[in-house]
Amino acid sequence: MAVVDDVVPLPGMPADQLVSAVEQLALLGQPQPVRVPERLWRSWLDDPSALARFDAKCYERESDRCTVWLGSVSSTGHGSFRAASLPGPSRRSTVPAHLFAYQREYGIIPRLGWSGAEDAVLCHQCDFAGCVNPHHLRLGTNAVNRTEYHLRRRNLASPLADVRGPAGRTRAIAAAIRTGLRRGEDSESIEQRIRFAEAAGLPLTPW
Repeated sequence: MAVVDDVVPLPGMPADQLVSAVEQLALLGQPQPVRVPERLWRSWLDDPSALARFDAKCYERESDRCTVWLGSVSSTGHGSFRAASLPGPSRRSTVPAHLFAYQREYGIIPRLGWSGAEDAVLCHQCDFAGCVNPHHLRLGTNAVNRTEYHLRRRNLASPLADVRGPAGRTRAIAAAIRTGLRRGEDSESIEQRIRFAEAAGLPLTPW
């Protein structure tokens, strides 16, 4: 494919990886990717109603902390967002929430694949799959992402070490936030709930 001359590299993407592509692959849980045409992404990211629905499912926190997804969660712990209603069984309009957030902030990724070790993927620098803060995300490769995962999950304080798994952690933290919001609690009280929910999944270690 020819290199696109008028495309600005996105954060974390080398300029020599910019290619002309009409679609990208969006991972919905596992294992099958779903092809999402670029025109659909543009229509969703330019749709005020879609953006409003997305924002309603996010809990933004102070000090550039993780923005927590409060909606549906995939088996990988990532948020699932239904950007639109499309006919047919393909579920092309249901996309990873963190991918939606990243492209909303930085623009559509020219090509995003999930099958090979060198394909581009979005990596959570915070290691929390339920985070949709675009500033906590960077472009990497499957190979690098898996290497970092295996290294950092050995840290017992890391979100990757959560005994509930990534989906269990995301759901537990989201449930804690929803409880606080339902009770009309202030942000500091909700932060305390988040800390309790995070700690509940830490591995038990001998003193």
